[in-house]
Amino acid sequence: MEERQQVLFLEPTSGRVSLPMKVDKVRIPPVKCQGIKTRLVQFILSSVRWDGEGRWVEPFLGSGVVAFNLAPERALLADTNVHIIRLYQDIATGRITPEMVREFLEQEGNLLLTKGEEHYYEVRERFNKEPSSLDFLFLSRAGFNGVMRFNRQGEFNVPFCRKPERFRQAYITKIVNQVAWVAEVTHGKDWTFKVADWRETLAEVRAGDFVYADPPYAGRHTDYYNGWTDKEAIELLDRLRSLPCGFALSSWKRNKYRSNPHLANTPSDVVVKTFPHFYHVGSREEFRNEIEEALVVSKDYTC
Repeated sequence: MEERQQVLFLEPTSGRVSLPMKVDKVRIPPVKCQGIKTRLVQFILSSVRWDGEGRWVEPFLGSGVVAFNLAPERALLADTNVHIIRLYQDIATGRITPEMVREFLEQEGNLLLTKGEEHYYEVRERFNKEPSSLDFLFLSRAGFNGVMRFNRQGEFNVPFCRKPERFRQAYITKIVNQVAWVAEVTHGKDWTFKVADWRETLAEVRAGDFVYADPPYAGRHTDYYNGWTDKEAIELLDRLRSLPCGFALSSWKRNKYRSNPHLANTPSDVVVKTFPHFYHVGSREEFRNEIEEALVVSKDYTC
């Protein structure tokens, strides 16, 4: 069952957010990676119906752009990428502050300007030996084309972007403001950031929650942190359909090269909404093109 995007906006109820909702201005989090849903936040949050009673659950947090723009009172946000989870834990708990980020990026940015790519690879080696959230933030912004990629040993292996002047004052301020926004959004809220496999996360879901799943797209982002197979994609949809709550699953329908075989025959208990989108981030040119995004939503929770 497929639907083209129909937008219906409801005002959030007092004391909690509910869906669908309108985001006046989509904000961008400090983590940048391929597949980021910045331009799709409005599409996603206007395609779902949820009363906000339970928790917003994401088993594939990634950049976190959807959760941070929704800003629910309660959330369970998980990813297998320990570096993403650690960074957001550090920001939420105040172990990393906007002031610390500014001082660090000014220092590392000056070294990058002086030493060039040599310094980038020194930081990458340092991070792979002893990971830290600040080094992770630096690398994610100084790596090639905003790509986040790790090898089989779990080491960050993205090459330098070849822009030693990368960390100018305006760019640093932009990142600092993004960190400050995440700190503000998470302050006083019942949010849990957790390193976990998606199966483990879904096992914790209960009635009243809503699950938004944004797995790696098969054939596009499989080197993001660990692999993603066709078998897992099929298993994920089956498990989502068996949950005691509503869900939305981000996927892709087609691009100029091929169509997604997993959406060829969708079950009758889900609705597929589509939206055209252009990806600017990717390791190869064929990953940076127009694609028809798909949002698979449980039928009783779509609008």
